[in-house]
Amino acid sequence: MSLATYRKYRPKTLTDILGQETVVSVLKNAARLDKISHAYLFYGPRGSGKTSAARILAKIANCETRASDKKFREVGEPCDQCRPCLEINEGRALDVVEIDAASNRGIDEIRSLKEGIRLSPTSYRYKIFIIDEVHQLTKEAFNALLKTLEEPPEHAIFILATTEYEKLPATITSRTQRFNFRRLPIVKILEKLKSIAKAEKLKISDDALELIAASSEGSFRDAESLLDQVITLGDGADLKTVEQILGKVGFSTTADLAELLLKGSLDQTLEFLAKINESGYNLVQLNRDLIHYLRKVLVLYFDPQMEKIFDKEMTADELNRLKNHSKLINPEKHIPLLKSLIRSYTEMRYSPFAIVPLEVAIIENLRQAD
Repeated sequence: MSLATYRKYRPKTLTDILGQETVVSVLKNAARLDKISHAYLFYGPRGSGKTSAARILAKIANCETRASDKKFREVGEPCDQCRPCLEINEGRALDVVEIDAASNRGIDEIRSLKEGIRLSPTSYRYKIFIIDEVHQLTKEAFNALLKTLEEPPEHAIFILATTEYEKLPATITSRTQRFNFRRLPIVKILEKLKSIAKAEKLKISDDALELIAASSEGSFRDAESLLDQVITLGDGADLKTVEQILGKVGFSTTADLAELLLKGSLDQTLEFLAKINESGYNLVQLNRDLIHYLRKVLVLYFDPQMEKIFDKEMTADELNRLKNHSKLINPEKHIPLLKSLIRSYTEMRYSPFAIVPLEVAIIENLRQAD
């Protein structure tokens, strides 16, 4: 069985983690100073590197090269060559216990965990407990975990990870070092996808990779999974092929539709939409993308300084097109248009005729302008 792309290219060191510069800097400094805490909380959106960072931290804590070489310790990274590092990479380290709280959420599981914590590591310096989706634990389980976090044995390190920080009790969060993992910028994801495509010798266009990056919604793991689908084609892919696989249109198609709307061309807009519908694309997703695009155009019109923010999310060509479209904005016409598209999006999600609410919204707003 071939190894999934997200597993094959999983970060092996802190430096490999994308888009989390602040988190990486703090963890590296802690490693350099040998001040690794007994409890961490990593929180943020899916696919942002939380579990990867937890495993890397487990390697840092138990790296034999760091323990014996003071000069190497200044690097603040695991060597990725010693026995503990290799065993953790391969998922066969007995002293690194990973628990999925979504399926092990009760008090009995936590009591069993507490009993295991008392035991010394079998062969490592530290015993690492990684609890993923920790917000799924029951109230009783949290209470059982609390005492252990307060007074952990010297050989134990806890790393909690969650996508829903607000669901965690304050008594738990206050006993950990907290790190916020941000949603990854599309540009960062695109850079990594291009390097993977080059390494795998894939023939895939930049437009296609941009669509994959945009479809991942800030999750690099999702982007890699989508790329896996494309890899199965064998002969590579262009934008049209990836659009068909994902069931959604790329940036250029969304921008073309937005331009027709902004220019108020009713007949051309309806014809363009009909062609997209005939091709079998997901119109609900199209409207969602269109809303996000027009929102950026509108924001850029009112605040040109937002270009600095959008520059992190878009390629240079995409940003130039966005800027050109912001010059077409008429607030009196286009703010109501955006509101209508948002209303139609809600209706489309529950309608057996997804195109109808979108067409009605377009007609209502463009019939006087045409």
